[in-house]
Amino acid sequence: MLRRHRHAARLTLERLAEASGVSARTLSDMERGRSRGPQHRTVTALADALGLADADREQLVELAREGRLRDHWTRPTGLCELPRSVDDFTGRAAELAWMNELVQAGDMPGTAGVGLITGSAGLGKTTLTVRAAHALRPGFPDGVFFLDLFGMSAQPLPVDEALGMLLRALGSADQQIPGDAAGRASLYRSLLRDRRVLIVLDNAASEEQVRPLLPGGGAGKALVTSRRLLAGLEGVRRLVLGPLPSLEATELLAGILKDRGGSDSNSDGGSALWQLAQLCGGLPLALRIAGNRLASRPGWSATDLAARLTNEERRLDQLSAGDLKIATAFGLSYDQLAHSTRRVFRRLALLPGRDFDAALAAVAGGTPVEGAWDALDELVDLGLLQDSTSGRYRFHDLVRLFARDRLREEEAAAERDALIVTMTSWLLRMATTAGRWFEPGYGRPDRPDPDLTDLSSSEEADHWLRVNVDNWLGALRQGANIGRYAAVLDCAESMNRFSDRWMHAPHWHEVFTCGAEAAAALGDAARQAMQLNQLAWVHLVSRDDPETTLRYAAQAMDLATRSGATAQIAQAHHQAGGALRRLGRLDEAIASEMQAAEMSKADGNMDRYCDCLGALGTCLRDAGRHTEALEQYLELLALVNDDRSGMTLSVVAFIRPIALARVGECLGLLGRRAEAITKLTEAIDLMEQVHLAVPQARSLETLAAVLSEENRIGESRHAYARAAEVYEAIGNAAASGRCRDLAAAAP
Repeated sequence: MLRRHRHAARLTLERLAEASGVSARTLSDMERGRSRGPQHRTVTALADALGLADADREQLVELAREGRLRDHWTRPTGLCELPRSVDDFTGRAAELAWMNELVQAGDMPGTAGVGLITGSAGLGKTTLTVRAAHALRPGFPDGVFFLDLFGMSAQPLPVDEALGMLLRALGSADQQIPGDAAGRASLYRSLLRDRRVLIVLDNAASEEQVRPLLPGGGAGKALVTSRRLLAGLEGVRRLVLGPLPSLEATELLAGILKDRGGSDSNSDGGSALWQLAQLCGGLPLALRIAGNRLASRPGWSATDLAARLTNEERRLDQLSAGDLKIATAFGLSYDQLAHSTRRVFRRLALLPGRDFDAALAAVAGGTPVEGAWDALDELVDLGLLQDSTSGRYRFHDLVRLFARDRLREEEAAAERDALIVTMTSWLLRMATTAGRWFEPGYGRPDRPDPDLTDLSSSEEADHWLRVNVDNWLGALRQGANIGRYAAVLDCAESMNRFSDRWMHAPHWHEVFTCGAEAAAALGDAARQAMQLNQLAWVHLVSRDDPETTLRYAAQAMDLATRSGATAQIAQAHHQAGGALRRLGRLDEAIASEMQAAEMSKADGNMDRYCDCLGALGTCLRDAGRHTEALEQYLELLALVNDDRSGMTLSVVAFIRPIALARVGECLGLLGRRAEAITKLTEAIDLMEQVHLAVPQARSLETLAAVLSEENRIGESRHAYARAAEVYEAIGNAAASGRCRDLAAAAP
């Protein structure tokens, strides 16, 4: 009837949709018989747009009314009904748009009509999917149905029972439903083929449970939620949920509390809500629990609850409201794990760092690496761990607390203490082995420890130390706490040269303080002097505190003199020289560096001798003695280029680009700009290869200035811009801004 009237009016579907305000999709469904009982307001809008006279108008309205009555009597109501959507739903705009696009695109041939939403416990998969299903309901005139598959229970819903429930919801009488699962699946797919139905399958347990419940093509669509990844499920589009961003998490709390009144809406309360959101880790279930606790207790403030949650020992206990408990949600996933995987999971909570790899997981779990891989895969599959493309894993903060609680409940204190000793020992040995790649006289061990991860190059050692810094630094602290002073000192000493490569990392003060305290506990004054010299270096290079550098150097000098450690006496002179130069006491600085150089050369320590030559050149440069400075740098460069100099190869790789850059600087100061540009460019390229970001940024800035003096403006601007990028990457915002301004100011 509708199609006949539209043709008589000579209107396309699009023109009628525009005139009536009814979507072209809805019109198409009505004309094809998919929608037999449209709402009264829809039909009257169409009659108005078509200009129908009284008899035709009445007939069209009556046909729609009869269709609605047929739907009412032929389809049972109340079966698999969609749950209500929460009024204070917040955020997830991109995810809702993804679901909308999926069901819209699903009409096109070759496109998936099934969306799989996965993620760990408490991320709000069901709440999000129900919200989307309510919004999509107008596009599914034949029904929107919801079925909980009880995937996390001890007995997930059997496939045949699930099919029976869905068939009854779709209008099949009991006598029409086959007795076997295969027959039911066939009837189910045939019913969905010609009906515009949306099926929400919540909390799926496995691929085998879900496959028979998916539409086989046609008009029916499905949204599936699961804590598991269901990686074997084919022909679906996947959406992996993560925690809410901080702003949306805070907005969710505010929405839950909007009718509560009180102080939570003012600036202090807003700050407390933000803190609560952080403590909940953006997990919607945790946010809901925290919000509900506040909403049900008018005498509490957000500040009070945030203070309670700050205590990690009590945080999970505090995140409960009525029958909502965050620990219960995690426990359902934990109960799904194999016994061996549970052991790995709870023991991972003892790792000091925020992330880890399979090798460290194997140490924690007391299992071979192959077993660790299997356990990690199972934990990621259930959403109890997050993984990354780099092969590293991490806990959500609340899941880590749950794992720690399980460890306390299920393993004896003696077992936990033994595990801490094992992990601490492994991490310290691993860090020491990696650090020694850069120390003179070490490098790769002749007989690698079979219990450690093999590092086959200095690049691998560098990478391991950087990505595992939280873990080995935590082990250093723990080793000091449990009296493993020899291992702690070995580890701190192994970082002497590596710290040059990562000089502005924030943890070196703690590393060398642990080393100095361990040496003192062992009564080894010479090694304590070495660590104090390293602390002097930290305050000179990364903290820009030359006065403190002088104090540490004086302490090191005293200990080294009493113990006859000439190498550390020379090093104390070297550190004092750097501090004196920073303080503008250049004559004293030059004298200190010359003494350090002479002592190092006499000891045959060519690595340290070259350090002193470079520092002496810098003092001469700052004193305006550019020709003498250039001579020092050229002597330094000759040494690092001499295979017979006796220098350590890793030290040569570190010093060569810096020596080249210093030669370039002096050439520029002496007006030999073309030569300066050549040397600086060569130095910058080498620095990039060996990841020397700090000197690279400074050399780029120097190169830009020399290029500007040569009137090579475009190249100068580019060099300033590169310098700004490198400064920004190492966290020096002031220098980055300065270089950006200079790049923009270039004519």
